[in-house]
Amino acid sequence: MTKIDLSSYNLSELKELQHGIDQEIKNRQQGDLAKARQQILSIAQDVGVTVEELLTVNSKKSSKGKGQKVEPQYHNPADKGQTWTGRGRQPKWIAEGIAGGKQLADFRI
Repeated sequence: MTKIDLSSYNLSELKELQHGIDQEIKNRQQGDLAKARQQILSIAQDVGVTVEELLTVNSKKSSKGKGQKVEPQYHNPADKGQTWTGRGRQPKWIAEGIAGGKQLADFRI
């Protein structure tokens, strides 16, 4: 790529040039996206499946185990409203109880 000497441009010309470049980048990205979308639709049609079917297969694999709610397994004996699923960082009341000689099983619901 050739290097362009921009030193002869004044500020307003540079900003106009920048705006034109930003607009061209946006147009090309939209064109590439439309082209990719058409290619995907064409491939799906050639294979005889819908795009929704393709996406459903992928989403089952990628979302396995993510975002699923887990029932609490432990509770604070002093305040039954405080619970913990057993995942992530231990709550302070669990850590203090274990440090005080209790077992994790003592907090099980």
